[in-house]
Formats: sequence, structure tokens, C-alpha cells
Amino acid sequence: MTEPSVFRPVPFQDWGLGFQRPLLIAGPCSAESAEQMLAAAQDLRADGRVTAFRAGSWKPRTRPGQFEGSGADALLWLQEVKAATGLLTMTEVATAGHVEASLKAGVDMLWIGARTTPNPFSVQEIADALQGVDIPVFVKNPINPDLQLWIGALERLSGAGLRRLAAIHRGFSWFERTPYRNSPMWEFPIRLKAAFPELEVICDPSHIAGRRENLGLVAQQALDLGLSGLMVEVHPDPEHARSDADQQLTPAGYTRLIDDLIFRQANPTPGMHDRLEELRDLIDQLDEEIAQKLGTRMDIAERIGDHKRAHKVAILQPERWERIMRRQLRLAEHLGLGAAFVQEFMDAIHRESIRRQSAEQEVDTAPSGSPQSTSNGMDS
Repeated sequence: MTEPSVFRPVPFQDWGLGFQRPLLIAGPCSAESAEQMLAAAQDLRADGRVTAFRAGSWKPRTRPGQFEGSGADALLWLQEVKAATGLLTMTEVATAGHVEASLKAGVDMLWIGARTTPNPFSVQEIADALQGVDIPVFVKNPINPDLQLWIGALERLSGAGLRRLAAIHRGFSWFERTPYRNSPMWEFPIRLKAAFPELEVICDPSHIAGRRENLGLVAQQALDLGLSGLMVEVHPDPEHARSDADQQLTPAGYTRLIDDLIFRQANPTPGMHDRLEELRDLIDQLDEEIAQKLGTRMDIAERIGDHKRAHKVAILQPERWERIMRRQLRLAEHLGLGAAFVQEFMDAIHRESIRRQSAEQEVDTAPSGSPQSTSNGMDS
């Protein structure tokens, strides 16, 4: 049995920084030069709505030879940004050395990246380096969808005495085809908020979208779900950025993005918000996610059918469906879902998969007017 968490989140209003929701954080993916940093920061300051300036000092890259950040030089540039604009500064840390250098340079806030969050050893090293230091730390979700790793990272930092902790939702690496770089899987930040209602969760739409043209949709979804703010990548010359060029906005593009967003407020009643409407909005968003995932599943089922026909393999695979149902029923028990409900739901999915694959086969092989097969056991 999982031990109850000792993590007690503190809302923005108690951080002592005058934060307003939604909190807006912006800046380049990577700190590339003093000129680049100051140009971006001054334009963002002129916009008047950005509270904190973010820039990656150290960039963990998938393969060596790519730009891995400017290191300690970037921290000096962050000092210049703060002196010139008054914006709070923020950078990513992945080691105790990064923490020590950032604290020495007077960086105001830190974040832990998606590649670091899933490694408890790395998170504990950072937590130990921050022992006794009262600095805000934001934790990005792990690359893969694992809520416990996300919570565990926050708990380790809380165990080191850090109180001003928040989460960043930046999407997950997943096998599904989506229009985004990372699948949003909104159910994960929702479940995190359900576990810790006082926890502030902001969204990084840049890493979810992966492309500038998708940023507005992702950012609006995050706000509609009641997330606490946005961290957006902004570069004075995105086309020549040394990392993640496709997902960065110009300062002018950022201003247009924020202007176009609808910042919804829940209807207040004495002492409370309209919780019912808030929860209904969450259900609407999740229903949309479910529909998108079902559409993707059916597309894959059709591709399986195409592959089997090409290799003259029978569509019906009863043992495959039995394995699927055993796995889903075990998962249902873990999630507290009724077995009968899951059985009925999966049977409906199975019938639609059969219809899709049988219809394709009928077009390929059956004479006009031939009845479709609806046998159970297809590899769906």
C-alpha cells in the first residue's frame, strides 16, 4: 500500500512574490548570447504581462554534438536581464552543480526538466543541494506518462524543506499519432490537481505543440482546464534559434498569442467558485480527449487489417482479444472501475474495430451484397 504523501503544496498567493493567476513565464528555449537574451527580455517587459523570464542555461540533448547551452555564461546574462528589466529570472537545473551555480548567480526560480524528473537519483541530488534554501522550484512532468514519478519528484523536494513548489505540464512522449510534438494527455495534470488541490500547475504549450501554429489551441485548452499559468518559449529570431526553432515565437507573436486567449473566470458565489461548471468543463475536455484517442485506435486497427490482408493472415484472432480483456480488467480493478462497465465498453470498441476491418475486407474481396462477418476475436 502506498504511504500517504507528506507533500503540502502552497498556492501562489502564499509565495510572497505577488503572483497573479494565470502566471505568465516566457523567454527563449536556450540562452545563446547576452544580446539575444536582452532583446527578448526587453520586448517581453514592454508587453507588461510577463512576470518571469525563462532561459535554458544547460540543455540536455538526445545526442552529442548538438547545442547544449551556454552554461555559466548564461547565468551572467540572466543577471543582466534582471538588472535591465526587473523581471524574475528562471533556469533549468539537472545536477547539484547547476543548483550551486544558479543560486550563486542569484537566479530567482528554478525548474527541473522532463528528462530529470523520471530519475529519482537526480531529483534527490537536486533536493539535497537545495536543503535549507527557500527558492521556488517548478517540476516538469516526466517524458513518459507516469504520475507517481511526477508526484515523487515533488515529494523529494518537499522533504528537503522546499515549500514553494509547482508543476509544469509539458506533455508526454507517446506512440500515438497526434498533431502535437508531445501528447497533452490532460488527464494527468487533472489527476495531479485532484490529488493535491492546492498545487499550482502551469502549462508549457511550446513543448506540447512543437509548432508555432498549434500553440494557441494548446494554451487555450490549458486555461480552460483551470491551469495556473503558461510557460512559453519566445526568441527574438526563432528561425535561427539553436534549439527548438519551430516552437518558439517572436515577442510580437507572443503578444498576439496572449491577446487572442480567453482568460476565463469561474462565476463566484460567496466564499466559493462555481465548482459545478468547473468540473463540467473538465469532463468536456476529457470527452474530447477520449474521442481523439478512440479515433486513433480505429486508425491503427484499420492498418492492422491492411497488413494482415497483404500477408494473407486471418483477421480473427480470439486469443489476442482474450489477452486484451484480461489486461483491461486488471487495469479496471486497479483504477476502481466496474468490471461489467469495462467489459461492455471494450466490447463496443471491439465491434467497431470488426466493422472497420470487415468493411475494408468486403471492399477488397467480397461480391456486392455479401454480408459482413461480426465474429469475435479480431486483432483489434
